[in-house]
Amino acid sequence: MAMSCYVYRNCTRKGWSEPYPSYEEACVFAGDPESGSEATTYFSNFRQVYTAGYATSLIALISAICVFTVCRKFHCTRNYIHINLFSSFILRASAVFIKDGVLFSDENLDHCFMSTISCKSVVAFFQFSILANYFWLLVEGMYLQTLLALTFVSQTKYFWWYILIGWGFPTTIIMAWILTRHFYDDNGCWDDTDVVFIWWIIKGPITASLLVNFLIFMNVIRILVQKLKSPGVGGNDTSNFMRLAKSTLFLIPLLGMHYMVFAFLPENTGAEARIFIELGLGSFQGFVVALLYCFLNGEVQAELKKRLCKWQTQNHLRYSKRRRTLFMESSTITQSSVLDKSSPKDRPASETCTLMCTAT
Repeated sequence: MAMSCYVYRNCTRKGWSEPYPSYEEACVFAGDPESGSEATTYFSNFRQVYTAGYATSLIALISAICVFTVCRKFHCTRNYIHINLFSSFILRASAVFIKDGVLFSDENLDHCFMSTISCKSVVAFFQFSILANYFWLLVEGMYLQTLLALTFVSQTKYFWWYILIGWGFPTTIIMAWILTRHFYDDNGCWDDTDVVFIWWIIKGPITASLLVNFLIFMNVIRILVQKLKSPGVGGNDTSNFMRLAKSTLFLIPLLGMHYMVFAFLPENTGAEARIFIELGLGSFQGFVVALLYCFLNGEVQAELKKRLCKWQTQNHLRYSKRRRTLFMESSTITQSSVLDKSSPKDRPASETCTLMCTAT
């Protein structure tokens, strides 16, 4: 809940008096200083957790993009969509690091009183990265739904529509938000949510994308249940239940279903739990997505093993060729040395004369 804080100064004959109460007392902590210190420690420790999570995700996502880009075998619509999703996660992690570096680099500086172009630009970039990430999760859900519903339809013709949804919609939304924020609520660093209708310019599309993904998620589960119940699928009820549970757990991070917990609740509801899910678990989501879509994929593992074996074979052949060349050079030098020692032409003249006299 937003609170109104007031700071006063008196105009006297000697000029303006000092402001009272102080900004810290009026706007930051108006309670027990120990509780404020505990809150600061908690958020400081939590910042280390999500920093580690985003760093891990960055490494995994960049590696996954390299695998899909270098191996021509993986150049297809499905993996192009995966690459764009990975890029949105990379953008989101980078935006978090940039935002922390600009707003929270100086512990003595209260960003609540900052209102610079740089900090506003950073917050706008952060909001754009979040929008792009949610919309690319939506594209993944739409692509999965299309595969299930339209088996024999070429996916290439839909790819540019996916690009428009994944990057075009977030760009349009963030431009509308920036203009509205600039003209109607140009205060601070634009990182507050006090004006509800402005905040819903961003939250509305995110909530709608989560809702669509949730419907796709439920439809996919329904299709899986139907397939597991069909007579052609072997196994008992326990094994079928485990397959369903495994598929469901995989789909939760891939479609961003963990964000549904607080999607339709007010912003201040369960603040600590919200931060834990959206920052704590969310920071590792990119890592999990890279694992599921890339490194745990059977085709990727087979291709990487093939390339590793090829690289090892080439290194072995190169090493063997080098050894053979060194051995040949060594043999040539040894033979030349033996011939030099045994050739009479190369012997000293005195030794040749002595032999001739002895023979006579």
